[in-house]
Amino acid sequence: MSVTDETLQANEKYASGFSEGDLPMPPGRKLAVVACMDARLVVPLILGINNGDAHVIRNAGGIVSEDAMRSLIISHHLLGTQEIMIINHTDCGMLTFKDEDLRNKLKEGTGTDSVAPNVFHAFPDIERNVREQIQKVKSHPWIPGSVPVRGFIYDVKTGKLSEVSA
Repeated sequence: MSVTDETLQANEKYASGFSEGDLPMPPGRKLAVVACMDARLVVPLILGINNGDAHVIRNAGGIVSEDAMRSLIISHHLLGTQEIMIINHTDCGMLTFKDEDLRNKLKEGTGTDSVAPNVFHAFPDIERNVREQIQKVKSHPWIPGSVPVRGFIYDVKTGKLSEVSA
């Protein structure tokens, strides 16, 4: 049985006892989070939040990409979020390569080039990356300056969040 088949069986069990169908669309805690997709980050557990409390936007590296920004703008203007958190983490895979090297490896391995993605957003310094993501959000003209944007590094060995000053 494939892992996907196993997850579908688990979903049957989950759905049979599902009781959260009446959660409102806007997040209850008025929080939006941009976090890395790393499987070691279980955002609700890390932050002590429940289903319906926050919008959690995840991608490789916790990058405020164009799509993440689109989601943050919708989250704030249409669904009422009032605070934004950026979460990166120690031992991140995005520290292990350079965009150019990965692109070359993919071209060599597949024999083709592609226009998308045009960047992978690898980075050599976690703190600097968090600061850059905070700045992307704070400098966007459609995110009001009154919206707090704070950045953190999650330590995968201790489970602790450390704030990164903007």
